[in-house]
Amino acid sequence: MVEVWTALGVSILKDLLLKDILLKLGREALEDYVKDFFKDCIKAGVQSAQPDVLKKALGEALQQLLKLIEDELLFECDLTEAEVRDKYQLEIERFIRDDEVKPLLGKAFEKDCRVIDANQLRIIWVQRYSPDMPTGFNWEEITKPYLKEVKRIVRNSLELKAILELEILESIEQQVRDNARINPDFNITKYQEGLRERYSHLNLSSLDTTGCAYNELKLWQVFIPQNVRQVHQVLPQVYELPKEHQRRLRESNQLDTDISLEELTDYKQVYSQQPIRPIKEIINDKDSYRYLVILGDPGSGKSTLLQYLALDWANSAPNDASLQPIPLLIELRTYMRNRDVGQCKNFLEFFHDSSGIVCHLNQHQLVEQLKAGNALVMFDGLDEVFDRGKREDVITDIHRFTNDYPDVRVIVTSRVIGYKPQRLRDAQFDHFMLQDLEADQIQDFINCWHNFTFADQADKQRKRERLQRAINTSKAIRELAGNPLLLTMMAILNRNQELPRDRPELYNQASRVLLHQWDVERALVEHQQLEIQTIDYKDKQAMLRRVAYQMQAAEKGLAGNLIATDELEGILTDYLKTLDINNPRAVARVMIKQLRERNFILCFMGADYYAFVHRTFLEYFCAWEYVW
Repeated sequence: MVEVWTALGVSILKDLLLKDILLKLGREALEDYVKDFFKDCIKAGVQSAQPDVLKKALGEALQQLLKLIEDELLFECDLTEAEVRDKYQLEIERFIRDDEVKPLLGKAFEKDCRVIDANQLRIIWVQRYSPDMPTGFNWEEITKPYLKEVKRIVRNSLELKAILELEILESIEQQVRDNARINPDFNITKYQEGLRERYSHLNLSSLDTTGCAYNELKLWQVFIPQNVRQVHQVLPQVYELPKEHQRRLRESNQLDTDISLEELTDYKQVYSQQPIRPIKEIINDKDSYRYLVILGDPGSGKSTLLQYLALDWANSAPNDASLQPIPLLIELRTYMRNRDVGQCKNFLEFFHDSSGIVCHLNQHQLVEQLKAGNALVMFDGLDEVFDRGKREDVITDIHRFTNDYPDVRVIVTSRVIGYKPQRLRDAQFDHFMLQDLEADQIQDFINCWHNFTFADQADKQRKRERLQRAINTSKAIRELAGNPLLLTMMAILNRNQELPRDRPELYNQASRVLLHQWDVERALVEHQQLEIQTIDYKDKQAMLRRVAYQMQAAEKGLAGNLIATDELEGILTDYLKTLDINNPRAVARVMIKQLRERNFILCFMGADYYAFVHRTFLEYFCAWEYVW
């Protein structure tokens, strides 16, 4: 479809070997690509400009880039045309579509741009694409002439020059406004108050199915510090995958490629021999563990732990607080959202003037605190940065932060599945895995919970004993109780029902609560599937019944807890068809994407496989399907 580009005034070079990449891009919607490509050099202008002007400039720039890349491969690396097409064309297409590459290439359109970061392009290719570029390939020989070609494109386009001049004027006006704005102060008391307001009260609205209010319940009243076990080599969850799936993880670069399958068994033994230690003991040992990564399953209390540490400081007297390290809690999902829209470029700007922060802190004074090592910086939810390229950016930012402020204590949290430890391990981070709550910790939670949520003494005693008895007498319930989130859910459900007497109803209620958070409708709206009837929790339960049955009816039998993405998509699609859903396969894919990014019952295991987070739910849904 050359017509798409020729209609824009772009003449495709006849000798362009990689022109299929450009033609394929032309057959798709270019609006999103244009926005990503020009986002760092044309912020306001990209909205107000004539779309065809930017599309034409994009097409001409990409054509020149592709020509430069293929010439480097053909003439400097002595590859044949067939080798270029067969070995590199698909990866080059993925490369120019990379969310991190697009704005790097777009920066060439900035008026004062003097250089394109060739080293960053090289790093992105090495980390994400294979095979490696051949010996002799020089990224600088690509970026230098590419920048010249872009300047020529701008020089020959009156419309584009007008857009860029407008952008420069608006940038100057914004800078003037920023300079006139009042900078925040560095008020410790105000920051303490902000932390208390944000994190003191437990947010149980999504779990409280009884209508009972817990507005007065404070986090520190019921928080039970967990135990941890150190992770020296690879992540322990990977051992649960069958060997063939471990191999697929390595082949898809989701598991260290230099680790053999035999070594995994040895590493598992090393992990199991690590002593179980209280997390407070690790955190208090500042000399031995300056940089920490806390790993855990969904609902294991990673975020709650960081909030507890921040509140411990916020609840101290101002004079005492000034003598302790200041806890800087950065929710990475919020940070990346603000960075993407241009509110901040780094962690200091995030605290200085970004939205979503509990209290703004003047970055210049904050730098002085960081240089003195007077801070505990906590990066929460690395796994919530879903885009792989952006997650790598965040890890780089964290590593740079530790280099800039080497005396600052740093803690990072992440879900275990999907986490790759090597880069932070290289940055001297020690890794620890949160363990399930032990029997005495569960009992401590139950006592605290009932002491602070029941006014009537007799009712408190009766409900507390009932929940403890349920956990003691039911292996399945005891298994779930080791997870802080599920234990909290049990405590809420226990208020109005006796858990062991109606165990299936416990799982029914628990899955209903968890699936309520699986907000399919909002995800569909975000993906522009607007005309969609409600998919309620009963439909979600029915789909999970079929998924669980498929897992346990497979070759592994009752031991099976894995399902491939294509099988999962097929089950969801077939069920959605029974609801007369429009475009059921597209809806199924949106649902799977949401499962991969944020869900508690199912989790992404890597290598295109999913599993139930807790086997109890797997067995429950499978049994229910048999009964059904």
